[in-house]
Formats: sequence, structure tokens, C-alpha cells
Amino acid sequence: MKPRRTTLSVPGHIEKMHTKASQSKADVVMLDLEDSVPVEAKERARATVIRSMFALDWQEKTLIFRINGLDTPFGYRDLLEVVEAAGPQIDAVVVPKVDHPGDIHFVCRMLDGIEMQKGFSKRIGIEALIESAAGLEQVSATARASDRLKTLVFGIVDYSVSIGARLVSISGHGEKEEKVYPGHRWNFEMSRIVMAAKAHGLRVIDAPYGNFKDPEGLRRSAAMACALGYDGKWAIHPDQIDIINQVFSPSKEDIARAEKVLAAHREAENKGLGAVAVEGRMVDRATVRLAKQLYEQARYLNMIP
Repeated sequence: MKPRRTTLSVPGHIEKMHTKASQSKADVVMLDLEDSVPVEAKERARATVIRSMFALDWQEKTLIFRINGLDTPFGYRDLLEVVEAAGPQIDAVVVPKVDHPGDIHFVCRMLDGIEMQKGFSKRIGIEALIESAAGLEQVSATARASDRLKTLVFGIVDYSVSIGARLVSISGHGEKEEKVYPGHRWNFEMSRIVMAAKAHGLRVIDAPYGNFKDPEGLRRSAAMACALGYDGKWAIHPDQIDIINQVFSPSKEDIARAEKVLAAHREAENKGLGAVAVEGRMVDRATVRLAKQLYEQARYLNMIP
């Protein structure tokens, strides 16, 4: 499975940024039609996104685009026009502000119709942004709403607005949290989304870190998300890509530990044992599954032969 460590968000109406994104080390590029595009540029942005999807070499990247909210006059037109024109180029549609599984049902039905009418053989996935208290309350129902759904994404700023949380930084994207809360302020929300995603076989991606000139803050934020079970994190600036990729990639120590666990498991199987001790610690089948996941990711990233 392709890694989803870094999703680089790029304004849909700024074509030169698309070129840079296609040449970046991001695993995923998201061409955005929503928050980063001013109202007067919405229609032009659709045409720009379609042109870039065909004109640029996206290499092995996963290519997705974000529509405007379904509660706006732009969302359904984004979906219709971009998918009809460039469906075979698109891996997934990102749906913002998903408050109810009905939002996913709508997008899924639209995609069904477009693919049938255009004769597309490639089936387009859906990524759902959980950005409100209502969305979090419905997250389990949303996670099982469609087999097109591939990913849940935490939207921290809009979620903060929805619950009336305090604004503690200019961007509102995760900085200075330790100054207002003695712990991880979003631990419950992030863990709740992880639970829903993993229970239904979905990937889960963390919100962006707003201060792209604060690499250490970004590293802490990414490490926390990784520890909670997130598969990757959005980036809003190319300078953030390397740090996020590094955090969400297995380290040499991780790989060595996984190899040790897998070797011990093979030995246990040969002896007919269900579990075995390694360095005084019990290794059972759950531990082996974790080791296999990490080892396969490292292999995909060419970190091991």
C-alpha cells in the first residue's frame, strides 16, 4: 500500500505551485478548491486544477483534490466538473466539513453516476474531513458510509470553532497548545477519529501544523500524531515535507526491532509455540502484526532490500 506520510495542500488557482508540488517529496498532493481559494477565483481554480492534472508528471504520487463544502454553491460543481473532465487522473475526492454520513452518500452517488456516464474504469475514492463536534459525534457512522471511503482527516481549526475553543496562535493549527492545557488538548478527538478509522480499515491523517517556520514544533506535533496511530499529516508548505516524512517513516532502530520480533516469531512457530520472550519481553501475535506492518512499510519505502 502506498505511504500517506505527507499530504501537501496546494491552492487550486496558483498553477506554479502545482508544478513545484509535482516535483516535491510529498506522498500525496491535494489540489485545493476550498479554503485556500478566494470566492472570485473558484471557477477559474477548477479549470486550473483540471489542466494541471493532465499537464504535469505526478510520478508515483497519490493525486487528490478538495471540493468546497456541500453546504455551498460551489461544492457540487467542483465534484461534477473536475471529475467529469479528469476522473482517470484522480485518486480521491476530499470532502470538507463532513457532519453526517449522508454527506458521503451524496458524494458516492454522484461519483457512481459520473463514472457510469463517462465510462471510467478507475474507481475514485473519498477522503472525509472531520471538522466539527457534529462530525466527531457521527464519525463511526461516517467511517462505514461507503466502500469508496479511504481516509479520515482531522480538521483542527474548524473543529476548534465548532466547540468554541480558545485561539492560542495566529494560525490556530496546533501551535502553543502546551500553554493552555496541561497535556494534549486534542487527544480525545484525535484518538476517537483513529478508532473509527482503524475499526473500518481506513487510513487516518492529522491536521496541518500552521507555523511552517517552526520545525521543532512541527516535529513534536507529527510525533504525537504518529504515536496515536495516525498514518500521516497534512503539510501546508514544502519545507514541512521532509520532517513529516521522517517522523512517519520507520527509523533504523524501528526496523531492527521489527526484524528481531519477526525472527523470534519464526523460531516460536518452528517450535510450536504461540509466544516467545525476546530480551525479557513477551512477543505475541499482536506484536508480530505490528512488526509486519512496520517491516512492509520500510520495504515499500526502499529502506530495506
